[in-house]
Amino acid sequence: MTLSRFSINGKRCATCHNVLEDSTLVPESKKQILDELRDTYYPIEINAKMTIEEKIPFMMEWWTKAQSAIVACNFRREDLTRAVRESNAMLREGCDWQFHALHEHNVPMLIFSAGIGDILEEIIKQHSQMYANMRVVSNYMDFNHDGMLVGFKGDLVHTYNKNEGALRNSDYFTTLKERRNIILMGDSMGDLRMADGVPNMQQILKIGFLNDNIEERLEKYKEAYDIVLVSDSTMDVPNAILKKIL
Repeated sequence: MTLSRFSINGKRCATCHNVLEDSTLVPESKKQILDELRDTYYPIEINAKMTIEEKIPFMMEWWTKAQSAIVACNFRREDLTRAVRESNAMLREGCDWQFHALHEHNVPMLIFSAGIGDILEEIIKQHSQMYANMRVVSNYMDFNHDGMLVGFKGDLVHTYNKNEGALRNSDYFTTLKERRNIILMGDSMGDLRMADGVPNMQQILKIGFLNDNIEERLEKYKEAYDIVLVSDSTMDVPNAILKKIL
């Protein structure tokens, strides 16, 4: 949860998957399945003693099973707006300024998400704005001509396979290939791979948001990221850096 808040007033905020899991549109039987999946696989995702390679098969299992359960809920396209509106999902304080500033200065903003792209875009639209310089790489829903959810498009994107290689053959990649400097923001060790494959990169600043299991993971985050923000629900530090640059 990098753009979105992890918690507010001590209560966890909804992730993209939680938006649907907690929705009144989901039958109780499916909620139980999704809750059990989260209880089983989330501890593996944040386990500091396991390597990324060891975690990947479990993440594949989690996302595949969760997507199957979500498809079985018979969502319609128009349900997404309501589900987001009724959830407590929200952006970090300062995201709106950041989005606008990057757009005004024509800086590409590439968002990798292991969540659900349709939900993430809806969260951004309801709490800020999607600009032309923004591109989301995520798991997108596939709706039939009647607007009914029938599956998910393309390859599965999970916590540990986010990287720019997914864009290499897209039109958006042409807007990035001349860029030499990157600010990478993430909230997992897998996010450190998001800049893999960027050609001719000169400088990269890695900012890590550590939201959960802090004591066990802090040292690894400090080794991997240039800046580690612990339990910080704002974009104050990244925005202060941007204000010096832009």
